[in-house]
Amino acid sequence: MSSWYWWMILGMAVVTYIPRAIPLTFLEGRELPEPVQNVLRNIPYAVLGALIFPAVFFIQENIWFGVIGAFAAFGIAITGANVMIVVLGSIALLAIVSGLL
Repeated sequence: MSSWYWWMILGMAVVTYIPRAIPLTFLEGRELPEPVQNVLRNIPYAVLGALIFPAVFFIQENIWFGVIGAFAAFGIAITGANVMIVVLGSIALLAIVSGLL
């Protein structure tokens, strides 16, 4: 490996470490306001949605297959079911739909 790779790895490590170290350093022992906590609590769901939503339309040639799976997952999730139940339920429904088609 050339030294260029090591510098690149070191640079990526620094860039990854800084956003994690700054809040720990400056916010230690402080309580964030409730609106900020609410926003930070919802960021993982927003990122997950942004990653999953485009893949719904490209799961198969038939776009409706992904749409049916997404609606099934949303319908099961809105009832407050566990994440595993949501995933398994949408997989089961798509297995039934693919068997009918």
